[in-house]
Order: sequence, then structure tokens, then C-alpha cells
Amino acid sequence: MALTMTEAAKLSTDVLQKGVINTFARSSPILELLPFMEISGNSYKYNQEQTLPGIAFRSVNEGYVESAGVVNQLSEGLYILGGDVDIDKFLVQTRGNVNDIRSIHTDMKAKALALEFTRAFIKGDAAQPGQFDGLQKRLTNKQVIDGKDEVLDLPKLDELIDAVEGEPDVIFCSKTMRRELKLVLQNSKHYIESGEDSFGRPVATYAGIPIRIIETDGAGQEILGFTELDKAGTTNDTASIYAIKFGAEQYVSGLRNGGVSVRDLGEIDSKPVFRTRIEFYCGMAVFHPRAAARLRYIKKGVVPKP
Repeated sequence: MALTMTEAAKLSTDVLQKGVINTFARSSPILELLPFMEISGNSYKYNQEQTLPGIAFRSVNEGYVESAGVVNQLSEGLYILGGDVDIDKFLVQTRGNVNDIRSIHTDMKAKALALEFTRAFIKGDAAQPGQFDGLQKRLTNKQVIDGKDEVLDLPKLDELIDAVEGEPDVIFCSKTMRRELKLVLQNSKHYIESGEDSFGRPVATYAGIPIRIIETDGAGQEILGFTELDKAGTTNDTASIYAIKFGAEQYVSGLRNGGVSVRDLGEIDSKPVFRTRIEFYCGMAVFHPRAAARLRYIKKGVVPKP
């Protein structure tokens, strides 16, 4: 069974853990929407269709030409994402209730973890120690659509949507890119649709597809900001938009073993602090070659009026 973080929070009976899961989902639209598959061990193997077998009409007394499809066996690993929160006993004694102070700092650590997973989901690089490849490295060929090193236009956005099998569940972009998109829609006299996220917050949509915002990582750097190389590879002033279809064992899914672990380790021996440890054994998989697509080389600028 695959659960999003929002649904997992409903099933958690541990108060501290439930708070952290909710923080994860509220801090990251990816963790809010991404279904997670519970797996055994530290890796998951699966088959991905590459080529379907041949099929043909035949005449009476003729035979078929035998053919078989091509299947690629792929494997995804789990990675350890986590951190410790230490609160000095002095602060606990002089500044109030231990649970209040630890709760504040645990909440901050959970937000940082959610932002790091969000960054890795988009721009993770397995060449870096302990990381998995994000969509920027995974998507290739027809799933990467080149813009014109110009401002966004609707035909390119429609091409991005059409590159995803069926229809994407969500479009991810930065706040600045969302403003660019709104301006394009206004200038083309296209009405701006709206909906709600899992927490009742308003969300803009295009063609019925929610437009969700990816903001900054834990260091305050924009994840989908206008900081990517342009088409010529000379200037870092373009940005990307991603369209994704979610689905366990079908499209894009998260992987986990045991869910989010939040442990109160109490006072530790090496120094006078109370320690809380958060860990998440996680990964991601793209099961279908057309489960996601990227539109790149979009520049920021004033959209000309028609």
C-alpha cells in the first residue's frame, strides 16, 4: 500500500511523530503529494517496459513472425536522511518547559529535512555521497523539452503536459515562474483556474492541473530558481518547469522502509543535552519512462502583449 505523508500522519498514533509527518507535508508539496511504497530491505528491483512485442494481421494459412518485448530490470536503493536535535539542559531549566523547547527545535529540524528531500527529488545527484538521483538527472531524451531561451509561452507548456503519459497530476515551478505563467494567461485572455491543496490552501491550476510551488532548500537557495545554464551554456539565468504523474509501481513514487522515525534519546552521556533523532530511510523510483517531463531554458522577463 502506498501512502502520502498526509495520509500517513492520519494513521500515526505517536504524537511527536505525527507532528513531524505533518510538518514534512506542509513544508513540501512533493511530500504532500508523493505516494510512498513500503519496501523490505534496502533496495527495490522492478521491470520497466522498453519495447512492446510486435503484432500484425495475417492472411489465411500464413504464420506470425515471432517477437518478444524488451524489458529493462532496474533497481532503486534506500538512502538515510536524518539529523539530531540537541537542547542544552541549561536552556530547559532557565527558559521553560522541556517539551515546548524541544518541540520548537524538532519542528525546525523536520522542516529542514522536508526541504532537503524536496531538493533531492528535483536536483539530487548520486555522484554526491549518500544521495539519490533526482528528476533533473533521471529525465532524458523526449522527456526533456527545450525552451527557446525566451520567456514562457503556452505552446511549450502544453508540450510539457503532453510529454507525460495520460495527464500529469501536478506542475512544479518557482514562485517567479508562476508569476510569469499568470502573466502569459492574462495576456492570452485565458482565465486563471483555482483549486485547493490537501490543507485547504488555494492553488492555481492550468488545464485542470494544479500548479504547485517549489521554494527554497534548507540553505535558502531557490530549487527551481532562474539559476540554470542557458541553452548556449554561458549564463545561469534560466529555469525549469516539471510535470509529474504519481503512482506506486506505475509512475513516480517514493520508497521507504519504516516511515519517519522520531526517537527521544533523552539525556546523552557525552554532554548535558536532551537529544531527539529524526531519520527517514527513503528513495524514489520512476516506473514509467513518460511519468514525468521537464521544460528547461525558460528566461525571466516581461511577456509581450499580443
